[in-house]
Amino acid sequence: MNLNIVLFQPEIPQNTGNIGRTCVLTDCKLHLVKPLGFSLEEKQLKRAGLDYWPYLELEIHESYEALREKYKDSTFYFSTTKSSKFYSEVEYKEGDFIVFGRESSGLPDSVRGSDPERCIKVPMINSSTRSLNLSNTVAVVTYEALRQIGFKDMK
Repeated sequence: MNLNIVLFQPEIPQNTGNIGRTCVLTDCKLHLVKPLGFSLEEKQLKRAGLDYWPYLELEIHESYEALREKYKDSTFYFSTTKSSKFYSEVEYKEGDFIVFGRESSGLPDSVRGSDPERCIKVPMINSSTRSLNLSNTVAVVTYEALRQIGFKDMK
């Protein structure tokens, strides 16, 4: 397993399905933090994940606190538009956790504020629009981290 991708209270099943597919093909573990804005049985989730879903290493957590308690010795990074540090300016290592927020509101202060030095962002132009699609952001950050790790076990 290369990395741990965490979705904090995801709301859109298609995004989670796409991210699950990315995780399968990059040997990353997907963590979902409840509450989820959809059922894991939803057809949109399975359609977006195609036939990759059975191969996904998936862990579901009742709360963010439960996730942190279970992995208290791990390194966590927080993807947020409220950071001054680019995602490419940190040094990732195998097993790191990268936390992504809800599609509608991102990560709450209580999550990203726990370690502001580990907050990262994907650069975007200054505009009235909010941010990139969640599944696109996960792919961008994941592949940078995998590049740094050396694309372990990837062809």
